[in-house]
Amino acid sequence: MCGIVGYIGNSEKKEIIINGLRELEYRGYDSAGMAVMAGLNGDKIEFFKAVGKLENLAQKTQNFSSDGFGVAIGHTRWATHGKPTEINAHPHFGEFSFVVHNGIIENYKELKDELEAKGVKFVSQTDTEVIVHLFEENTKRIKDPFKAYEATIARLNGAYATLLITKLAPGKIFFAKDAAPMAIGKNDKKELYFASSDAPLIGIAKEVTYLDDKSYGVVSIDEINVFVKGKKQNPTFTALPQDRSYAQKEGYKFFMEKEIYEQSSVVAETLMGRVHKHKISLENLSDEYLKDIDDIVLCACGTSYHAAMSASYLFERLADARCKVEIASEFRYRLPKLNKNALFIVISQSGETADTLEALKIAKSAGLKTLAICNVDNSSIVRLADQTLLTRAGIEKGVASTKAFATQVITLWMLVLQMANAKQSISKSELKNQIDALVHIPQILNIDDSLQEKIRRLAKHYLHGHGFFFIGRDIFYPLALEGALKLKEISYLHAEGYPSGEMKHGPIALADERLFTIALLPKNMLYEKTKSNVEELAARDAYILAISPEEFWLSDDFIKTNSHTHYMCEFFEMMIILQLFALEIAVRLGNDVDMPRNLAKSVTVE
Repeated sequence: MCGIVGYIGNSEKKEIIINGLRELEYRGYDSAGMAVMAGLNGDKIEFFKAVGKLENLAQKTQNFSSDGFGVAIGHTRWATHGKPTEINAHPHFGEFSFVVHNGIIENYKELKDELEAKGVKFVSQTDTEVIVHLFEENTKRIKDPFKAYEATIARLNGAYATLLITKLAPGKIFFAKDAAPMAIGKNDKKELYFASSDAPLIGIAKEVTYLDDKSYGVVSIDEINVFVKGKKQNPTFTALPQDRSYAQKEGYKFFMEKEIYEQSSVVAETLMGRVHKHKISLENLSDEYLKDIDDIVLCACGTSYHAAMSASYLFERLADARCKVEIASEFRYRLPKLNKNALFIVISQSGETADTLEALKIAKSAGLKTLAICNVDNSSIVRLADQTLLTRAGIEKGVASTKAFATQVITLWMLVLQMANAKQSISKSELKNQIDALVHIPQILNIDDSLQEKIRRLAKHYLHGHGFFFIGRDIFYPLALEGALKLKEISYLHAEGYPSGEMKHGPIALADERLFTIALLPKNMLYEKTKSNVEELAARDAYILAISPEEFWLSDDFIKTNSHTHYMCEFFEMMIILQLFALEIAVRLGNDVDMPRNLAKSVTVE
């Protein structure tokens, strides 16, 4: 997830771009850059790039001035392809054009190979660079720059919002958008703006239009041309909200709420370029590397530990690999006995979790193969591990993790399937079944507003009592743990996750009418056994909230899920429900959902 800003007009362009990027820095702080094309003739384009926080770009441009008419584009980066370096920072450029881009070009390798065969030289590791080189290559045979841009966009597969400026079309910005946010703003001064969200436009633009998917076009100071599938559109402008924090949250009340709803799009980004016609191919991990691995150690803390636990069921069931799951804070002090032939996988949203980092060091010193599942490129854990898979969740501002968990489980599931195929431990039909379910998850994570409204109304029942049991079986047990953790983190109510079958081994002693039981009852995973466990609790007067596609007549409250044929589809739908359940209870209690007490986003100390 990255941030984009664009401008056409007579004001100081550097300030507009940098101030706009400040409002978007939460979308990416690996690096930042800008390009300014001055004058009506566009003879000169100045560009600047800096690694790290936006302030580094501000320092680099402090002596640069850009008064007078011109166009400018800017970008703040969250890396998905290539390390956070100045070369990989946007804007990327060719001989006479510059481009910025948010998203992932899924077929960039194919396009890059094609361009390199024609003699085009690439300087970065990014997918974005193919856009500018493909455009310039197209201008050799298509003399109209906009037609050349149109031909360029037609070749791109994936999710993107992109701006391009070129000396061939002074005073113009070419744009395209598909499955990534982009808005155009305007005011009474004949100035035009682009941005990834409302926030950079507040105070400088009066009206805004939100571009539809598959939109592309060109703007100049006098004209806005928007097209979809070659047909010109008439964009509708509306008054711009003036609450900047509201704009950053894109209309949601809380960052956590926004991030719950983002899970569909970020999971789609996690999958991009990694699923090919019923085969998984993860970058830097060959089938040859994976086929001889029989032992897996998964090590993590908190929510990432729950993702690891979820994956352990999949590794053993599908990839025929022995799998241990370790809590990093315990592992590092236990003098563990490690199999040197094992693959040691660490999972961390930030890549800076102190306990997980120390556990990784122990595994490295013991000579194990190591792999990091992480959301932040160039973090300490990523730099230390032998191999890395980025989850591509984008920045998560809510302390209570949501989309990081979803993308971690998706990434691990893909790893399991590639390993299973490499080891031939899975039939072709089962692999197809698993991948069909995998690519369906973004659709499952598209939330109907009625679901949140139902949970909002139910939440008033759960503000008292003496605690919560979240229960599930098999892979739904770690999901129950994660549901309990989410509730604890933001509501400050006591909650525990248990395997359903363990209730009769002690915890059921707590059951009464003031104990809330959140029962995960998936149709495709041990339904009858879990149902029996819930009936035991109901017989002791526990207050039951059943989450299931099947009506459960003993439940006090019931949330009906959709009928799916695969248990992982049920897993992700129930995940969303548990996240919204915690959110709505915390809101009713008046808590700060995004910044719960006593917690930090990244735990970099013991």
